[in-house]
Amino acid sequence: MSAPGELRERLRATPAVAQLLPALEDLQPVYLVGGWVRVLLGFDDHRGPVDLAVEGDARAAARTLAARLGGESREYEQFGTATLTTPRLELDLTPTRRETYPEPGALPVVRPAPLTEDLARRDFTVNAMAVGLRGDDLGHLYDPLGGLADAAARLIRVMHPASFTDDPTRLLRAVRFETRLGFRMDEETERAAREAAETGAPATVSGPRIRDELIDLLSEVEAPAAIARLSELGIDRALHPAMRPDPELVASAALGAMAIEADRALAALAAVCAAAPLELDLWLAGLQLDARDRDVVSWAARMAQPLAAELRSRDHPPSELRALLARQPRESLALALAAGAPPEPILRWISDLSHVRLQISGADLLAEGVPEGPALGAALDATLDRKLDGLVSGREEELRTALELARGS
Repeated sequence: MSAPGELRERLRATPAVAQLLPALEDLQPVYLVGGWVRVLLGFDDHRGPVDLAVEGDARAAARTLAARLGGESREYEQFGTATLTTPRLELDLTPTRRETYPEPGALPVVRPAPLTEDLARRDFTVNAMAVGLRGDDLGHLYDPLGGLADAAARLIRVMHPASFTDDPTRLLRAVRFETRLGFRMDEETERAAREAAETGAPATVSGPRIRDELIDLLSEVEAPAAIARLSELGIDRALHPAMRPDPELVASAALGAMAIEADRALAALAAVCAAAPLELDLWLAGLQLDARDRDVVSWAARMAQPLAAELRSRDHPPSELRALLARQPRESLALALAAGAPPEPILRWISDLSHVRLQISGADLLAEGVPEGPALGAALDATLDRKLDGLVSGREEELRTALELARGS
């Protein structure tokens, strides 16, 4: 599949790339890199943004392409990169570059470089391939480091022995590629991964960089297998000594999230933290998730198992389900399902009971002379409980009941 003619035809038959080709013709040299190269070669089903490496000014290329394709570009000055979004296409443009790491785990210092050096600075050989996209270069495979042979042998191979200490996020990425692609680290790469984990390399990386790789890993269909592999390699304990994730709990949390339309990656992250939620809370804070996401994960990790135990203990009338579940994020419910909660009350709450509303409002009680204050809200709340339990029906009965409760009669 590496012959230029074959790849040229595959490029033209791939909608995400074919629509881009005419807009590239008179630009500086541009190459397809990343997951889409593996797609063309038949080793991946990657469907993310199209990654382009530009020998020159990537931001200027993004502006030109935005004008030609009718899209909007966003530029990032630090590394000279840009993203481009059109109605039918997402592109990430990066200048070809060399990288040096001033210290382990630090962000790299980058300088312009030709394509061959750009490929040499990448993480794994299966990521160190490029395909030409312009003129006579269209469909030419650049593979100076044997990525095609490694992909055919289903191997993940680092580019040099210090790869995991230079950038320890590659530990998570290597495991993600293993499980998603069905590949395996070669012997030297696995040895380097174990050594990096044993020496605490992940501690040299900022929380947000760990977060991004971990969320990508937990978003994969094969996340439970990846979690098991992290444990096998000691990477979980290198992230935090108290981390002992249960792959089966992660798998069940992901399935539960799909069933109730919760965020799958956040539910899986809560499952990762569930064995030691208090010890892992500061580590979780260090990931610098959005405030809402951090609260959801922390809450679910602490409360899902007690919630599951309570739901298993007995049948609960609808008003009690409301008290138990109304303030629970869906990710907590997904993890509760994974922890053995009976599905029926959770699914009943989500599909039916959570949508029940009163036909009256506070304005109706005020119009009947009920003064503003806590009693008004408490009366509406108690009336809704009675409606859920089938003790009240219809607007008139709701109003009569709420008035009685508000007036204490």
